[in-house]
Amino acid sequence: MKEILRLCFVLTVIAAVSAGVLAFVAQKTQEPIANALKAGEMAAVESVLPPFDNEADKDTLTLGDESYSYKFYRGRVEGNIVGAAFTVIAPSGYSGDIKVMVGVDTAGVVVGVAILDHRETPGLGAKIETAEFRDQYKGRSLENPEVWDVVKDGGVFKQITGATISSRAITHSVARALEFFEANRVAIHGLGELAEKPGAEDGGNKR
Repeated sequence: MKEILRLCFVLTVIAAVSAGVLAFVAQKTQEPIANALKAGEMAAVESVLPPFDNEADKDTLTLGDESYSYKFYRGRVEGNIVGAAFTVIAPSGYSGDIKVMVGVDTAGVVVGVAILDHRETPGLGAKIETAEFRDQYKGRSLENPEVWDVVKDGGVFKQITGATISSRAITHSVARALEFFEANRVAIHGLGELAEKPGAEDGGNKR
């Protein structure tokens, strides 16, 4: 009986020490991780916006509803808005959600697309990160093209060989993001109230 009690005491002490160590490590690493994530996101913002001279991370606007919202980083030149960057989630990737940063000018034309996070297959779906794939969205808008789909589905955007699902997910999500931007352009530019959000499936990002 004494041996059992001693063993329980030892296990309790080990568990308490382990919990304390884990809590200490988590506390020490939480801020550096958060800073790294923020730095990565702001690098993406800079890469997809037109040239700007303000602090975009301090000029933000969040629009949406309880189901999904978009955080807009607004770029300005001499106080005038020249574009906005915002994150969208492609919920229908092959291996799960894909986090995408989209940048547009004031007319709603895509300036750039950056992939922030994904779990797509290396060598296949992971090619969504390549400039060759991402750059095909530059200069596009809701009106150009009329059909936002990959070539396999009758659209103009080239899908990655062996990764149509990943390609389709990005294309549909960028299109849905442009629709939301267009519906709320006045609010994003700071000229009025939020327009009604257009109906959407998959968290507001599927076309």
